[in-house]
Amino acid sequence: MRATWREKNARQWISELSDRIGVAGWAALAVTPALAAEVDQHGAAVRDILLLGVEGAGAVAAVVLLASYARGLLDHSPDFSPTSWLGVRLMAICQLAHAHDVRPLSVVDLPDAH
Repeated sequence: MRATWREKNARQWISELSDRIGVAGWAALAVTPALAAEVDQHGAAVRDILLLGVEGAGAVAAVVLLASYARGLLDHSPDFSPTSWLGVRLMAICQLAHAHDVRPLSVVDLPDAH
């Protein structure tokens, strides 16, 4: 599947966001089970918000939706630390973007879907 210009830009923006979270943020996530659980909860919330609250979300590349959502969050609060609410939310967004990339988000992909 060939990525569109929009998907390439979204992927680049997510990569820059991941860099902005920094080694310290990702290292804290790797060694702190409570933080990892919090990131997972944020990821589930973001999926729900986008799948249930954005008409046509199932037809758009996940990376595009997630980059747009993250940009909206940063428009309101551009400064964050990796362990703040916003930092945790952004880590969850980066993880979802890397996991789904150009595939649309789907309820079927949710690990806790029954």
